[in-house]
Amino acid sequence: MKRTIINIKQTLMILAAGIICLSCSDEFLERPPQGSISEEELASPDGVEGLLIGAYKMTTGYGLEGQSSWNGAVDNWVYGGVTSDDAYKGTDAGDQPEQSFLERYDFQPTNNHLKNKWRALYKGIARTNDVLNTLKNVEAGISDARRQQIVAEARFLRGFFHFEARKMWRKVPYISDEVFDINDLESSKVPNDKEIWPDIEGDLKAAMDMLPDQQTQVGRPTKWAAMAFLAKACMYQGWDEATGTANTAKLQQAKALLEEIVASGKFELTEKFEENFLVGTRNNVESIFEIQYNISGANQQASNETTTLNYPYTDPWGCCGFYQPSQNLVNAYKTDENGLPLLETFNEEDVTNDQGIAWNADFTPYQGPLDPRLDHTVGRRGILHKGFKIHGSDFIRDQNYAGPYSPKKHLAEPQFFGIGANPRLSANNYRIMRYSMVLLWLAECEVEIGSLERARELVNMIRERAANPNGFVPKAIQGAERNDFSIVEGEAAANYVIATYNEPWVDKEMARKAVRMETRLEFAMEGHRFFDLQRWGIAAEVLNEYLEVEKTKRSYLKDASFTKGKNEYYPIPLEAIERSYLNGTPTLTQDPAY
Repeated sequence: MKRTIINIKQTLMILAAGIICLSCSDEFLERPPQGSISEEELASPDGVEGLLIGAYKMTTGYGLEGQSSWNGAVDNWVYGGVTSDDAYKGTDAGDQPEQSFLERYDFQPTNNHLKNKWRALYKGIARTNDVLNTLKNVEAGISDARRQQIVAEARFLRGFFHFEARKMWRKVPYISDEVFDINDLESSKVPNDKEIWPDIEGDLKAAMDMLPDQQTQVGRPTKWAAMAFLAKACMYQGWDEATGTANTAKLQQAKALLEEIVASGKFELTEKFEENFLVGTRNNVESIFEIQYNISGANQQASNETTTLNYPYTDPWGCCGFYQPSQNLVNAYKTDENGLPLLETFNEEDVTNDQGIAWNADFTPYQGPLDPRLDHTVGRRGILHKGFKIHGSDFIRDQNYAGPYSPKKHLAEPQFFGIGANPRLSANNYRIMRYSMVLLWLAECEVEIGSLERARELVNMIRERAANPNGFVPKAIQGAERNDFSIVEGEAAANYVIATYNEPWVDKEMARKAVRMETRLEFAMEGHRFFDLQRWGIAAEVLNEYLEVEKTKRSYLKDASFTKGKNEYYPIPLEAIERSYLNGTPTLTQDPAY
């Protein structure tokens, strides 16, 4: 057995060492092929560190030949965004039709997007197990402390990859290093006949107990990252998916972990909401764990390619128009005259949009009060688009098909744009775990098993940051040329009105709605929404109500519907089942709902 090492470059990130890929050489070869390294050579300090870097590589979306990184292990803009009420597939009707099936809840086990997601996650799991097994054969040259840290990092990643699989497919196999054998393809054919949450929690708990408070290299997980993901695993078990009732035991576990993170004083909210979406403010005080990216003029192999389809159709990006925010999402950012969300009525009237209006034609923007986070999340008519130019109809490939809005959070700001050959690749990290998540999960727990007033206090912390006028998108005026604009100093781009909840919370149902709305407003277009609806047990109710209105705006949704008890999870890919045969019988079984 030989393993081929593919070298890559990346500065300031742990991925600088390279990625490890697996391949088999024919037994009859008398000498190893150039560029290969034997198992004996990998069973060394340098070898196992290289394998660990290869496992980290799978978090970035890269690592599988012939597969786009946006089908990768981490970013869920397709599976958690397009299939939610946050976004449409976007672009035009003929582009990536397999995404259109997912958007309409026509989930099929033959869908290549599902197949590729499965491949990416289980390749990541295989790499973590390879790290752990190879480490067992490293007898010298590595300290006990470093050995423990390698185990902790590998188990963190293994728990993370299994977590992603569990929330996608419900019944999935857990593959441990005890059963995994890189020389035996059959070893990974583990049945999906048990609940794997305990295994995921076991990996994350072990990592939490062994990892340090802080790392010397950015991008490696800390004790706090493992604790936050362990709390997240408990939150995902915090409600009965069929009835939406709280699982108080799991919420109690989550609450204790979340309170420990808050009490540590290690993290705080950034001054401005936007600082969580800029290249220049990566790995900031709010960050608990980020997927690390980098790009240079000479090398773009470590850049953020996961969102490469989700850019405006106009210059300087020029492609590809996917993942367009829904009208429902834009409407959710409306506030009342007191600056509070419209929890029940936000979708009764649309925020004005420019569908069918040319970029240089007259347009009267929406004058009502809005949450300022809208214009850091959604590109819309008349608003400066992350410092590049004012958004207009030319940003959109086909407004009639998917509306007038663009995604925004993932874009690199102008000073970090155009570094590589592809203008849609950047060094903008994916903030997959940040302190605001901890605060709002803790607020969820307080509503169900604690204090409504403490929940209100936590939500108000999020809203106070959003209300910082220094973080508002500024007003910009269109210049004579399309790309020209001028900033109006001291003026905001829209009528931003946002305030805290100042009346005591005494109604549990209202408090629950307020926390869930805040969660949507804070994390919209980050790939979490579908899975939030899933874990709360309200996906069918919310998404069918969404479809009833959206089908009047988007004709391709007219026959779409979400089936309760089925569409909360995706079908296991047919390829995975076909490749799981052992002794003539598949070890994987399809979800009975499919």
